[in-house]
Amino acid sequence: MPAERIDGKTFAAGLRQRVAERVREFVSETGRKPGLAVVLAGDDPASQVYVRSKGKATLEAGMASFEHILPANIMQEELIALVERLNADEVVDGILVQLPLPDGIDDKAVIAAIDPAKDADGFHVINAGRLAVGEEGLVPCTPLGCLMLLKDRLGDLSGLEAVVIGRSNIVGKPMAQLLLRANCTVTLAHSRTRDLPGVVRRADIVVAAVGRPNMVEGSWLKPGATVIDVGINRVEGRLVGDVDFASASEVAGAITPVPGGVGPMTIAVLLRNTLVAASARAGIAPPEGL
Repeated sequence: MPAERIDGKTFAAGLRQRVAERVREFVSETGRKPGLAVVLAGDDPASQVYVRSKGKATLEAGMASFEHILPANIMQEELIALVERLNADEVVDGILVQLPLPDGIDDKAVIAAIDPAKDADGFHVINAGRLAVGEEGLVPCTPLGCLMLLKDRLGDLSGLEAVVIGRSNIVGKPMAQLLLRANCTVTLAHSRTRDLPGVVRRADIVVAAVGRPNMVEGSWLKPGATVIDVGINRVEGRLVGDVDFASASEVAGAITPVPGGVGPMTIAVLLRNTLVAASARAGIAPPEGL
């Protein structure tokens, strides 16, 4: 029996609607809109599309959107100075610097300049540390979106064995931390993992985030496993994930498609993070149900 498709597009639409409802409550209570500032340096076409999508979604949620489009030859010092101005701007609750940045700019230095309380992407080392030790903080959007999809599909994750393939700071490591927090038994696998198919075959939950098209085959999977495919790869003019969807669908119990799975969750969680940051800055209770 083919695997159930996990519809991230529909789930994300519901989350965005819930965020918009909480935004109206926030405006009623504080007299202002939560504000998200997005910074784009350079002319990367994919980044331009993402920024437009984020701005549109921010406005649709009833928030204030501030876009800063900068030339590719901007100096790192100028970019950091802009971030510092946004840190001090009272109408800005969340700051997102679109990656990748142009050559010659140190991503880590720019992210480190963001106020952790306004770090809508959850990439700042302080927020990463809070996640690692189990404290509350802003969490990277894509892993948190994956966790939401897993909980919606499986309910309580306690005791399940999870394998995360990929160890990036953006997805792999925070995904593993979130699954640990949900009481899973977690293996963080990567390109040097011995017998990777054998490791994956133990897992009730597989999160693939390696950036290699169709790498995870159906034969790697435990029958009935839940598969979250974070990969977005363009192959011969179409988008495919890190999981071979056709063969995996014959073995898995549920799987996210590409596109239409994890992708829509990222922007929805970005809006959620911005509202959480705004609530904390306003000294009011965090929004429930998000």
